[in-house]
Amino acid sequence: MNPTKQNNQAQQAGTLNENRPCIWMQSGVLSKKYCTSHYDCATCRYDAAMGAQVAAGRHLSWQDALRRKESFSRTCRHALTYRSAVRTCPLNYNCFKCEFDQLFEDTLSPGTGHASLEMMDVKGFKLPSDFYFHDGHTWATLENGGFIRVGMDDFAFKVLGQPDGFDLPLTGQELNSGTPGWGMRRGKHSADVRSPVDGVITAVNPAVYTSPDLPGKMPYQDGWLFTVHNRDIKAAVKGLMGDASSQAWMDSEVAALEEMIEHVAGPLSADGGVLTRDVYGHLPGLGWENLTRIFLGT
Repeated sequence: MNPTKQNNQAQQAGTLNENRPCIWMQSGVLSKKYCTSHYDCATCRYDAAMGAQVAAGRHLSWQDALRRKESFSRTCRHALTYRSAVRTCPLNYNCFKCEFDQLFEDTLSPGTGHASLEMMDVKGFKLPSDFYFHDGHTWATLENGGFIRVGMDDFAFKVLGQPDGFDLPLTGQELNSGTPGWGMRRGKHSADVRSPVDGVITAVNPAVYTSPDLPGKMPYQDGWLFTVHNRDIKAAVKGLMGDASSQAWMDSEVAALEEMIEHVAGPLSADGGVLTRDVYGHLPGLGWENLTRIFLGT
């Protein structure tokens, strides 16, 4: 493994263990319990254990605890787990009868991208905070409910240019970290792209099919490619780079790109300028296959 990635694992662990109050704590059943699985209650061992305690009559359920509140204070479980805007539960926590619950799980949750991000700039290339990066210039970010959102980074699109289309995986398909998971096309050229994580595809961004330029324009926001589900999201991102190491890695990638450009086009300007968008389009002598081999690793 890359030493830079190893050095960042402690930092990643801190990000994953941020204080997020468990729904059992939110309801008042427990005085102190924080979620460590990004509110993926369906696969949470602790939630299952508490459910068994409730069935045995040893604990009050979080639903019954919340039912003791005044009706206007009964907050929807998706709001309690920070997955939706604040809303009141209209069905007394009988979620199986709730149309919003079904709509949210099937459509709203996997289709919501990041609206605003804190961006870092590395010699003209953007990196968002709290994202995890793979050395094939793909990213993953954790979503409440056990989803992992995946896309390609700003560097990939600025170097290779605007794609004409993507060959994305299908819902239900299983991806393996480090192996080709999808493809991108530009003119007569194509490139395989390695997946940053393991997981099963839960949703594909439909906007990418109609607007293949969207990922290049908004790679970390509306240009996300798909979401996956992994039962162990901590393990899924363990080998990826967090904020500090991704900046150092990007700096080294830009240095490698500059060296390639100087070999083809001569010395770069010494005025501290940044590289323009569509490096390959301006300097096809860099070679498409060469660029994808060095930077995408395919």
